[in-house]
Amino acid sequence: MKNIKLIEVPSEIGAGTRGASLGVEAIKIAALDFMSNFFVHFPSEKIETENHLLFEPIQSPYAKRISGVLTMIDRVAQSVKDTIKNNFFPVVLSGDHSTSAGTIAGIKLAKPQSRLGVIWIDAHADIHTPYTTPSGNMHGMPLAASIGEDNNENKMHEPDSKTIKEWEQIKNYGKINPKILADDIVFISIRDFEKEEKYLIDKYGMKVITTSELRRKGAESVSRSALRFLNECTDIYVSFDVDCLDSSISRGTGTPVHNGLREREAEDLVSKFMQNRKICCFEITEVNPTLDRENLMAEIAFNILQRSVNVLMMN
Repeated sequence: MKNIKLIEVPSEIGAGTRGASLGVEAIKIAALDFMSNFFVHFPSEKIETENHLLFEPIQSPYAKRISGVLTMIDRVAQSVKDTIKNNFFPVVLSGDHSTSAGTIAGIKLAKPQSRLGVIWIDAHADIHTPYTTPSGNMHGMPLAASIGEDNNENKMHEPDSKTIKEWEQIKNYGKINPKILADDIVFISIRDFEKEEKYLIDKYGMKVITTSELRRKGAESVSRSALRFLNECTDIYVSFDVDCLDSSISRGTGTPVHNGLREREAEDLVSKFMQNRKICCFEITEVNPTLDRENLMAEIAFNILQRSVNVLMMN
């Protein structure tokens, strides 16, 4: 049986819309509304944030608030590393997806010899870089940082020297670069990505499982094929961005996209993954209750969280 530890990261400096820092609390409110004492059961740690940067002018337009993101990556990485070293299974609840570069770094610091695979359940690929980003928001960059990629072939911007220096620090964090191999990534339900990202997906042969494929084949079959693709990996991290869900139910997130997963499909899929012994960390991210009606997004996220943890604890 796994010992679960919750790591709460109420940071939103990597997002483009305000409010994701409230996502973790919104999920706790959903638990209370469901009369669940889930959050009493597990030890938890709350990571200090750099959200004060939201009130300051942006210095680096191609990697907004990158110095703060670097600080957050360090804090999250150290927490995840210590959690794993102390034989706990980290379940990370984060505001925006930029800090998942820290989650990945933390797993690698705890298990430097492991070959880490990533299952990225998201509407977006998040493999932009400061050289290709259309928005400058760093929640679109964590995977590029983790595979140590600049994507110079598709370079559109000339970031300033400080931005470049901090981007290099993120890529080389923990003196491990790359932290994951680019072909050890499985994307599920991505449907809103730019040609610069498509270039990298094709270049490295990353696996993409679409919403319609999941619907056609079912959670069991899709989870098997994803795990088969990552067969060589010794550990696997599952990151669940709530915008993988269809925009009809995912209003409470910064970047909703239509043609996404239904709640039950997402829940079935994630719990299938949680049955696998290689899974070493699970993260839920990008709940933004300020954009929502009636806290629906957080309630769905809580259902997925609760069921996933129940499955983890049975294994």
